[in-house]
Amino acid sequence: MRRLALFLLPCAVAVLVHLWLAQRPSFSFFFTPLDNSTRSDEPLPFFEVLVGVLSARHHHDLRQAIRDTWLGYIRDHPHFQHRVAVKFIVGQHGCPIPEEDREDPYSCSLLNFSEPVPGQDTEMEIVTVADPSLLVPSDVSAIALDFKVLHPVVITRLGVFSSGTQPELHSNVTVKLLQLDQEEAVVTARFSSISMGTMANWVWYKPVEQFILPKGFEGTLVWESQDSAPLTSINSSSVELNDGGGVLKISSIAEGILPHRSALGFPGLAGGFTFTIYDEDGLSWLLQGRAARMEKHASSLRREDAHLQEESLRHGDMVFVDVVDTYRNVPSKLLQFYKWSVENADFSLLLKTDDDCYIDVDSVLMKIDHKSLKHRNLWWGNFRQSWAVDRIGKWQELEYASPAYPAFACGSGYVVSHDLVQWLASNAKKLKAYQGEDVSMGIWMAAVGPQKYQDAGWLCEKECYLDMLSSPQHTAKELHIFWDRKRICGDPCGCPWDN
Repeated sequence: MRRLALFLLPCAVAVLVHLWLAQRPSFSFFFTPLDNSTRSDEPLPFFEVLVGVLSARHHHDLRQAIRDTWLGYIRDHPHFQHRVAVKFIVGQHGCPIPEEDREDPYSCSLLNFSEPVPGQDTEMEIVTVADPSLLVPSDVSAIALDFKVLHPVVITRLGVFSSGTQPELHSNVTVKLLQLDQEEAVVTARFSSISMGTMANWVWYKPVEQFILPKGFEGTLVWESQDSAPLTSINSSSVELNDGGGVLKISSIAEGILPHRSALGFPGLAGGFTFTIYDEDGLSWLLQGRAARMEKHASSLRREDAHLQEESLRHGDMVFVDVVDTYRNVPSKLLQFYKWSVENADFSLLLKTDDDCYIDVDSVLMKIDHKSLKHRNLWWGNFRQSWAVDRIGKWQELEYASPAYPAFACGSGYVVSHDLVQWLASNAKKLKAYQGEDVSMGIWMAAVGPQKYQDAGWLCEKECYLDMLSSPQHTAKELHIFWDRKRICGDPCGCPWDN
């Protein structure tokens, strides 16, 4: 009965997601249509600067802090209210998956534990070779398999393929399990013709010291030939890898895959490993409680939709773009706003910032005037150069092959000219979204070659200087404090009597 329930669970989850999507209110009346044919012949409203504030759906307090501080200042200023327009950029859709059921906190991917869970002490092989004729000599000396742990596991043995149809081992091979971007191996096994270990399904195995690999562990298994004999590999299309019912996420080893720049071997398989699932009871609880969590989360999202609708109607300063509001979707969110901006407003410059940022409006506008920054092909910001591409963590980027990003502006604030926004909007469907909106912008702009205007006033870190243009990573309370100081004594970092 328990196995049947676990087997049917994904179907129940799919039904709940479908019902949730069907019952959600539409935000279509929130935003100005993108289709030119739906607009009147009246000219678009003109603003010297259009400000887009990237904002998460649940960041109501930060949006209100901005309305109470620098946005309120613009709105009430007799001249600035005609020069500057501010819009909060919010994803139209919340992620329908509860956080406990996502692969990571940055995306909206379901932990797809869809198969019955074996007993905790059951040792599983990641690969089973039924026909040894599928084993072939490789033409590379190092092969690697990347994987991510989605529920804790214990690696029990490392293995290497036998030499083709013969059970013997004709080469010296070292097998290492490493954490991505780490040089020291977690565990290692060495194989030779005189020390082969034990065979199972045409794989020679040796036991290793057992460590619990936690959820989120990103590892790579590397097979290295220690002599001139070739490694033995297998055609990836002829085997199905065992992910333990979804507890492991294994990177593709399909033919033609381009190795990552920091990979320690060519993508493929030169053996296997065995593992057990740790904390089976916890995994069973996660599966059994999923349907109820999905239903509760759907109800929460409906309330959030209603609150956002009320907030938007009250303030009229929110643009809802057609994306699921997660960190990984922020680049797409920004592109959608660029499309909205060129269809719904006329402007000279666009300032992009985040909802946790303080903006010194007076200084920004003064610099635009004094430095004559209202011209084409302009990108004004504080640029990071030769920034290394991360392979793991929140800023993981596996598809941009270079070791460093092109120059990109810090996300706390930067300004681009209308013609660049027009180019981005026109090519939005063709532009690839990378892991972050700031580095994505750098990659996109590298194709255009804008004139970069470097200005350290757009701060990259949580700091405060009298002459700053922006400062990121602040709470709603800190934004109020900055603004109160600026209003009272002209210095957001502190008034003389504060000490």
